[in-house]
Amino acid sequence: MLSKRAARAFFVGGTAVCSVVFVGLTVDTFRQIPGLTHSSAITPAVAHGKELWDKNNCMGCHTLLGEGGYYAPELTKVFERRGAAFIRAMIKDPEGMYPGQRKMQKYPLTDAEIDDLIAFFQWIGEMDLQGFPPRPSLMPIAVPTSTGSAVAGAANRPQVFNQLCIACHALGGQGGAVGPSLDLVGSRRDATYINKWLHDPMSMKPDAKMPKLPLTEAQIDELTAFLSQLKAPVTP
Repeated sequence: MLSKRAARAFFVGGTAVCSVVFVGLTVDTFRQIPGLTHSSAITPAVAHGKELWDKNNCMGCHTLLGEGGYYAPELTKVFERRGAAFIRAMIKDPEGMYPGQRKMQKYPLTDAEIDDLIAFFQWIGEMDLQGFPPRPSLMPIAVPTSTGSAVAGAANRPQVFNQLCIACHALGGQGGAVGPSLDLVGSRRDATYINKWLHDPMSMKPDAKMPKLPLTEAQIDELTAFLSQLKAPVTP
């Protein structure tokens, strides 16, 4: 059993050692922050995007870096998951992306402001967060689940498909359920129809629920080539 003097010395010594360790870890953390966060990549666009995030209280619904609301999706890695095209379309018209399903309001942001928000999300997503957040395992994106030429072609699907199309459409048993499944879509629609549809769905079908997506000509050509090849295998 320790005497009062020994107990006091043990307490004081332990507190001093722990304090030194705490200060050392704090100093080391601050030393690593610039490299882990890539602070040198903070451009005026990134800084303005952060201001827009705070001004519009996005954290009231969304989580970023582990902080915020849990009402809406976590956005730390949203740029990696969805890409610029999806983010831009979602911010410009949430209801148009998910008719009757999304409760996110449409903010009166200019195209330049949306670009700054995207730049902010890209910078956040490129931080070295030591494995945070973990990759979701509930619904991996676009993994072939059956055999056949349609799914074999899906193994080489364009990046824009995984980021944008899969949010609403299913392929190979995985993806969204907002729009129709794209399995064997090449057997139902030819390349000309698919190309025109991707340019402007409502010009092909006035009551179409799919919005006109912010796709480049190169992305439309890539998607057209990919989707038009998703056909039923030819039996000899």
